[in-house]
Amino acid sequence: MNYQSVSDEKLILALVEDDSIAFREIYQRYCKKMVLMGLSKVGDQDVVEGIVQDVFLRLWERRRLLRVDNMEAYLITAMKYACINHIKSAMVHEKYVSYAHVEFPYAVCSADEQLNVEELMGNIERRLRQFPEKAQQIFRLHKLEYKSTKEISCQINMPQRTVEHHLTLVVKALRLYFKDYL
Repeated sequence: MNYQSVSDEKLILALVEDDSIAFREIYQRYCKKMVLMGLSKVGDQDVVEGIVQDVFLRLWERRRLLRVDNMEAYLITAMKYACINHIKSAMVHEKYVSYAHVEFPYAVCSADEQLNVEELMGNIERRLRQFPEKAQQIFRLHKLEYKSTKEISCQINMPQRTVEHHLTLVVKALRLYFKDYL
């Protein structure tokens, strides 16, 4: 079937039924628009392409649960929030680095050590992006902004036990993933 002339509604129905060709058509229709939108927000081509890939990956992973009336609006909204999350993450990372420089001015690192730290932070970020957005948010608030589970619970309007559960799962998974690295 030639999907180029098919409506978005029919593509969505095909996507829900695991049709990878329909997914490819959706990707081809909206990828460039999403990249251009992301560039206006983030400004870094490589980062934006990664964000677009993540949005489409989540679309594919959640295809069976899709309840979408307007694919373009759905993807643009997903892209907008993914860019916002990236910018927030970058700000937290900058804040963490600034804090480290202020609090530990005498902790001089060699270039190799600095590269290892940056590589580790990048690996943590990549691994963290594999978790649901709420779990990512909880981890960042707790570990990078030093908020208590009670504060996080109030901030994101989630029961404290649920916050603790998410945090425990993420920390265990990260420890397991990085046990050889550390």
